[in-house]
Amino acid sequence: MNHHHADLGDVRLHYVTLGEGFPVVLLHGWPQTWYEWRHIMPRLAERYRVIAPDLRGLGDSSRPADGYDKKTVGNDIWRLLHDVLKIDVFHLVGHDWGGPTAYAVAAAHPDSVRTLTILDVTIPGDGSANISDGGRRWHHGFHQTLDMPEALVAGREDIYLGWFYRNYGHRPDAIPEADIAEYLRCYRQPGALRAGFSYYRNIARDVADNEAIVARFKLPMPVLALGGGDAWGRRMAVVESLRRMATNVRGGVIDHCGHWMPEEQPDVLLAHLLPFLNENDQG
Repeated sequence: MNHHHADLGDVRLHYVTLGEGFPVVLLHGWPQTWYEWRHIMPRLAERYRVIAPDLRGLGDSSRPADGYDKKTVGNDIWRLLHDVLKIDVFHLVGHDWGGPTAYAVAAAHPDSVRTLTILDVTIPGDGSANISDGGRRWHHGFHQTLDMPEALVAGREDIYLGWFYRNYGHRPDAIPEADIAEYLRCYRQPGALRAGFSYYRNIARDVADNEAIVARFKLPMPVLALGGGDAWGRRMAVVESLRRMATNVRGGVIDHCGHWMPEEQPDVLLAHLLPFLNENDQG
């Protein structure tokens, strides 16, 4: 896998590439990095050019003070692809916060996104009551609290983030300890906790932005929506969310899988994803 950096002016993005062919862009979530795609990328690269960026503020990308609403984060991805890599059309896959970011890219550039795949996340502003499952996802409110999460978690990243790695999957060892260590390396860097929590602090803005979009139009490209069937997986809520925001949606639930879909069930995920990409390669 080849590592690169792109200076976009207000942010410097780290991204990883593998393979040749039609581009597939993979967007990670919190508390992860591009590394969550490590099992997926080699298989995709047998046919595609795979691009996996670290989102603004996360992984080995730079950590600006602001710009964590998903329209801005999505525009980072667009600038990387269009301005730096000279890519005009691509498949787009997003997991966790990578999903709302991918939605923002698709809404802003619908003619450039050949297909959109959303993994185990709902889209803020989709018309449902609450992206936080009515408070069940307790960490959403905690992360939106100014300064407090940073104060409590700094120096205890292994305890706090470790709880998610060990509880959000369908089994406690869904993400091996060596891979957890790579995520902790990134989230222990200066500013990484603040940047990660800022994704949650912009939920109200994301809701307003997306409500304005869906009031005008629904996404026209084919959409694949998949939810984890166990533990904290969102099950059919992913399909239901995207059907409120797009016109051509398929999907369902992956069993024996929690939230960490690309790591818990990479083969099953690829069994859904590869045929979907292949049948839409010609537009």
